Amino acid sequence: MILIVDDKKENLFSLKTLLQLNLYEADTAASGEEALKKILKNEYELIILDVQMPGMDGYEVAENITGYSKSKDIPIIFLSAVNIDKRFVTKGYNSGGVDYITKPFDPDLLLLKIKTFTKLYKQTKELNDIKLNLEQKVEKRTEELQHANKELETSNAELQQYAFIASHDLQEPLRKIITFSQILKERFTANKEASQYINRVITSSERMRTLINDLLDYSKLSVTPEFIKTPLNLVIQDTITDLEISIKEAGGKIVVDQLPSVKIIPEQMRQVFQNIISNAVKFSKPGIPPFIKIWSDYTNEKSTESEPSSKGTYCRIYICDNGIGFNEQYLDKIFAMFQRLHARAEYEGTGIGLSIVKKIIEKHDGLVTAKSEEGNGATFIIVLPIK
Repeated sequence: MILIVDDKKENLFSLKTLLQLNLYEADTAASGEEALKKILKNEYELIILDVQMPGMDGYEVAENITGYSKSKDIPIIFLSAVNIDKRFVTKGYNSGGVDYITKPFDPDLLLLKIKTFTKLYKQTKELNDIKLNLEQKVEKRTEELQHANKELETSNAELQQYAFIASHDLQEPLRKIITFSQILKERFTANKEASQYINRVITSSERMRTLINDLLDYSKLSVTPEFIKTPLNLVIQDTITDLEISIKEAGGKIVVDQLPSVKIIPEQMRQVFQNIISNAVKFSKPGIPPFIKIWSDYTNEKSTESEPSSKGTYCRIYICDNGIGFNEQYLDKIFAMFQRLHARAEYEGTGIGLSIVKKIIEKHDGLVTAKSEEGNGATFIIVLPIK
């Protein structure tokens, strides 16, 4: 609907008739005050506003209209037979008008402008409605995600608490089994067959204890600790210190180049290096001391194959050993839970270590893979974002 504002009845009649003949719905107001009251009650697509009116002139009416949040986007066309000087036209635009037409006007030209401005208003309103609808949907979806996130955090906390309780409850009988089995072994070693069975009980119990601890470590990864900028050399040095006895017993040597500082979860990244380095020591060739070399480069892509770049946003860490290696056709298998490439009798382990590595690296928005061939060692490659 279009609102015509003019203090002269004949002007209101002629304009309203013109609009109705061209299938426009029109409303009228004989003063600025009446126009403002109607604008508060009704919705208009366009306002045709006379400049010269007693009391409140057209400029004041326009300023009030554009000051209301409800009507600020309604296009206003000024009509004037008196104020046709450039400064009055400029004042009309400054007060909120989209056009300024002087009388006498060309009806066809006025109708063309009315058609254009009403169409623009409708399109703008449709876009605003779509935008509002999208904002409401986004707000609703955000609330749903926040609620889901809180539920997930609660679930994770409950899961972790359950894991600790389950771990404690499972470990307690295991401790007794191992303790009493060792007592039996020490006191009743005369019977070799009984001694062998007791050794099997102890070995199986200790393997189960290791499995429980590994599962507990895996469950802890659902928690989200703080990422801290940390020198990777410091993390690796702490890891080597933790593994000092097993490395020394194997006669192993580890060479570490200068590595960058990266935003990481230090405790989790220590688990990564501990699992990979301990595997390198464990899967060494018989009679050959393990040798492990660790170095890094930079790249602009989260890829193990992309070209190095000194100003790259990703850090690639290489952990290379001289061990028994593996066939690369089993690459996916080594990072899966409980998967092993060797019999338990040959090499100890639960098959969880590298799955923990994969989960931690993915949590750091990185990736991990390995290159190897049987009998020629393995190189694990970790890609991490610098920030």
